[in-house]
Amino acid sequence: MDEVTSPTGERVQIYWHRDLPPPEADALGEHVLEATSAHVPGRFGHQDDEWLTCYESLMSHVRERLAEEVVRLGGTCAHVLKETIEARHNDTIGEGWLYGRFEYMLFRAPRKP
Repeated sequence: MDEVTSPTGERVQIYWHRDLPPPEADALGEHVLEATSAHVPGRFGHQDDEWLTCYESLMSHVRERLAEEVVRLGGTCAHVLKETIEARHNDTIGEGWLYGRFEYMLFRAPRKP
């Protein structure tokens, strides 16, 4: 589980795959988030240094964007169910990056008194 602070200052929990949200949380619906990493020069292969740099950038963007979306949609946490990550390249400008598509369930946990 990751705990992320949204731009509005609210704390949002992100549960990844096998991590489960609190059982008392109400499901609000499935959503999809797409994000990209920072661009790096040239092409890269899976798990080389450039790929790892892009992966860290992508996951940082995903955590930030998920926190924003959870708050915007009125939830308190998200459970990422599925992710797809692909390498993208633009040979014309000589750059590569990662694209990610993340399917998640939005939840709202009851407020603590």
